Amino acid sequence: MSAHTADPETLIRVLPLWRGPIDIAPLLGGITNKNYIVTDGDRRVVVRLGGDIPVHGVMRFNELAASRAAGAAGVSPKVLYSEPMALALEFISGRTYEAQDVRANRRRCVDLVKRVHRELARHLRGPTLAFNVFHVIRDYAHTLADDQSRIAPQLPPLLAASEVLEKSVGPIDLVFGHNDLLAANFIDDGHRLWLVDWDYAGWNSPLFDLGGLSSNNGFDAADDDAMLEEYFETATTDALRRRFKAMLCASLLREALWSFVSESRSTIDFDYVAYSDENMSRFEGAWAAFQQMEKA
Repeated sequence: MSAHTADPETLIRVLPLWRGPIDIAPLLGGITNKNYIVTDGDRRVVVRLGGDIPVHGVMRFNELAASRAAGAAGVSPKVLYSEPMALALEFISGRTYEAQDVRANRRRCVDLVKRVHRELARHLRGPTLAFNVFHVIRDYAHTLADDQSRIAPQLPPLLAASEVLEKSVGPIDLVFGHNDLLAANFIDDGHRLWLVDWDYAGWNSPLFDLGGLSSNNGFDAADDDAMLEEYFETATTDALRRRFKAMLCASLLREALWSFVSESRSTIDFDYVAYSDENMSRFEGAWAAFQQMEKA
């Protein structure tokens, strides 16, 4: 039976990891992969199933390289085994964050993101991807036009806004980032934080992760200023705020377009329509605020 026709349990049971009989339970919450917790005697293992998703820029060789580097840097569970359709990781027992947890633990989250940006590159091996949010937005627009998406009539003004944002961000520093800082990707084991799910990892501006941390977790202006000061270890300037807000808008637009593409392309059971509308509304609010900032 091939990996493309096997059911998930069959794929998991034939992995050369197990010491005896195993129990398999779905790990709920993923919107890109199908994830499972496997109990193997006295240990638990997380198994992520899924192949490449070129339309979203998800390539498993890149996820594997990022996961191995993150495990070596001590910011994420270690990789136990990999093959083209499966990735097995150490199980971290802890509390998965929600947005209010990220806000309450902002400094800890910022410190973890800073470690990722400073340390992962030292552990990376082999070819890895870039994540240019403005290229991603343009590529999603092509896909949505091809798919005759319900958002297609709105693409020209959205692309025009993206061009303004790209110019406002300006030249960037380059770090290897996570690029998907949803609250659920932070796990608190009671002693420290872990960051999981490296599907979208790649070379990017640190402002993208900071923008995503803010936009995905309901930060207000005071949170944003504190986060920027904690990350850059200096007082926040108006110029930095402007560049940051531009990237925050771009992160929201990308998340919305990701979901519009997923409406027609994903097979995962998730309400992408509601997620698309929620993120488009949030983008529109952030874009209006950015335009007001530009006029001030």
